Amino acid sequence: MTEILTLLAVNLALILAAMTLLWLVALALKDVSFIDAVWPLGMLGLALATFPRVDGDPLRQGLLIGLCAAWALRLGGYLFIRWLGHGEDRRYAELLKGRADKGFGFASASLLFVFLPQGVFAWLNSLPVQLGQVDAAPAVGLLGWVGVGLAVFGILYETLADAQLAAFRKDPANKGQVMDRGLWSWSRHPNYFGEACVWWGLYLIAAETTPGLWSFAGPVFLTFTLTKWSGISLTEKGLKSSRPGYGDYVRRTSAFVPWPPKKT
Repeated sequence: MTEILTLLAVNLALILAAMTLLWLVALALKDVSFIDAVWPLGMLGLALATFPRVDGDPLRQGLLIGLCAAWALRLGGYLFIRWLGHGEDRRYAELLKGRADKGFGFASASLLFVFLPQGVFAWLNSLPVQLGQVDAAPAVGLLGWVGVGLAVFGILYETLADAQLAAFRKDPANKGQVMDRGLWSWSRHPNYFGEACVWWGLYLIAAETTPGLWSFAGPVFLTFTLTKWSGISLTEKGLKSSRPGYGDYVRRTSAFVPWPPKKT
């Protein structure tokens, strides 16, 4: 137990140190929005940092790291390109403005309310790819392979949802319109649903080991943030008033889990 706690403490220190360095970059850019792109890469970094310090089952370690890498590199690249094209994210601008009204400058607000919290969240959410690598036994079994299938499904589902949204936004004729096609006709946030599937899948792979079984806090917290905190609620804030038809879209479409749309 002491070894596991030490492992987690060192990993937390590493991700917070990395976030502090990224904060210095944000000070130079006067923009924190790129954190969304590097956040999944931070979770991959924690998985990679864990690997040489534990004696786990090589197959399980390979599955956890490989699937995490596929998810992180794809999502991180997609978000980085989006940041380059769109610039500062209004959500972060509003957050920092709110803190400025309470006496925080850009430097202190961005460190205390963006980068350090994101480091803690990355550490917590990625517990399956940290703790799942610790024990060498048992070998990957049925539960683990179900987890592989769920994670692969999540990666593909999130990728398709992002691709559909990017294509919709690229068409000038859709400016100001509601994206309610493809996967987005069954869920208002299919990308979030896919991401949750990825991390519940990684948890199932990890859960065959005793340390990994206790990593459930990661996907639980991730699902909570996506559905109740910084995901759906923050993304949809103001959309009903700014997007014609968004209220009707909300009434007929599931928020998270894909479901046939209601007839209105």
